[in-house]
Amino acid sequence: MGLIAAVYGLICYVIFLGSFLYAIGFVGNLVVPKTIDSGPSAPLPEALVINLVLLGLFAVQHSVMARQGFKGVWTRIVPRPVERSTYVLISSLLLCLICWKWQAIPTVVWDVPSPVFKALLLALFALGWLILLFSTFLINHFDLFGLRQVYLELRGLEYTPLSFTERAFYKFVRHPLYLGFVIAFWATPHMSIGHLVFSIATTGYIFVGIFLEERDLMKYHGAQYGPYRARVPMLFPTGAKRE
Repeated sequence: MGLIAAVYGLICYVIFLGSFLYAIGFVGNLVVPKTIDSGPSAPLPEALVINLVLLGLFAVQHSVMARQGFKGVWTRIVPRPVERSTYVLISSLLLCLICWKWQAIPTVVWDVPSPVFKALLLALFALGWLILLFSTFLINHFDLFGLRQVYLELRGLEYTPLSFTERAFYKFVRHPLYLGFVIAFWATPHMSIGHLVFSIATTGYIFVGIFLEERDLMKYHGAQYGPYRARVPMLFPTGAKRE
């Protein structure tokens, strides 16, 4: 079973990696065949409904499957060593669904004509994704995406939850991974209504996700996380203490 779990976990990770890389091109209107501003488009009301349903499915899956109560029930069906890999797989498939079925709304909100400012915004876009990726390694990239769990199962070792740590970006903001998303979604030289809808909806969900995540962190790491939460800003490195 350990070998099967390891192969399954690796396949899930490869699917995640492919969907993640495609999503970068999708949001940035770069390289990939279908982007946030390309492809067929439905009438505006229909496009809005379809896009919000797609984003809603992704948000609900993320919120529900990440909760400990759901995991307690879910792991009666899915073996615990592959629970995280399965979460990653479903998230990746829903991300693929968004990229596939997204309805472009190409009406321009802003378009930056200056080559210098355009290059700066693209650099900021890339920086957002790099902050996001680096933050996953600060947490433990392989645990976050299920590889550590299946590796331990392969070795016959017991899984131990990660301890709370504070280093690098996490010294300045509590959620640098989400900060990377916000930067990547908003830093664009060409903002269409479709992209604006995507950015507003995902940013709104990020704040909901932070609320749910911090509630869990206070429950399981309250002695450490409480003082940290009081001292370090949530999303933007203002340097000010949180009230």
